[in-house]
Amino acid sequence: MVRVTASACALTLTLTLGAGSALAAPPRRVPARSPAQVEMIYMTWPEIYDAIHKAGKTTALIYNGGTEQRGPQCVLGGHTLMGERTAALIAEKLGNALVAPVMPFSPTGVSEDHPGGVSVPPAVFKAVNEAAVDSEVKNGFKNIILMGDHGGGQDVLAEVAKEKDAQYAPQGVHVYFCGDVYKKANDAFDAYLKAHHLPLSEHAGIPDTSEMIYFAGRRWVRMDKIAAGDPIPPPGQPPVLKVNNGVIGSAIGSSAALGRIAVDMKVDAAVKQIRGFLASQAH
Repeated sequence: MVRVTASACALTLTLTLGAGSALAAPPRRVPARSPAQVEMIYMTWPEIYDAIHKAGKTTALIYNGGTEQRGPQCVLGGHTLMGERTAALIAEKLGNALVAPVMPFSPTGVSEDHPGGVSVPPAVFKAVNEAAVDSEVKNGFKNIILMGDHGGGQDVLAEVAKEKDAQYAPQGVHVYFCGDVYKKANDAFDAYLKAHHLPLSEHAGIPDTSEMIYFAGRRWVRMDKIAAGDPIPPPGQPPVLKVNNGVIGSAIGSSAALGRIAVDMKVDAAVKQIRGFLASQAH
């Protein structure tokens, strides 16, 4: 009984002191939204309206991600997660752009051996991107940029951009496909890896793994699962699956430092190409 009473007294004292401290402490300030906010999914419609009509952010970035296995080490949402971060960096560097919600599905592969992926047919992928472009035109954007983090669907995005630009150009609205964020940047990073004697890959290798480590570390990458997979096949040939862990090539050697280099290459390539698109309108 004595111990219970003592404990009760101690608890009462603790609660009293805690309440007094809380009353004495100033209210916690919630930091305001960063003025650099560029992702429309985190903005209200008045904020978006002001960004377009008062701040001159008349370029919309439609970035396509994807959901597929990324080897034993990376979470399946890699393309979408990387796309969200990369698109925001591109928009911030451009200074006149906002980012539409990143598309989570692309034409890809789905396998019972490596479950979790979601694939959409090219026709569906095209229709969704067409609808996204139409929406951004109605939202008031004057330049709409299509991009993709996934290899599947790059040709479809180029086709959509060409067709939609022809449709909307008479209205003073232009639609472009920024392919450099994928092809040119990936080629440049592969050249960097080769020059530094690091292994190349076709899927779930150093490039994506390093980017995901750079952006979110262990939240997105199981660091103890980073591995080599099956060898890269000759051009035009399917991979020979012996290891069959989802990696084609190798992810060994992945790091946040390499991830930053890869991300910088993507952002720089995209910004340069998009600025070229916009500059061409003045001629």
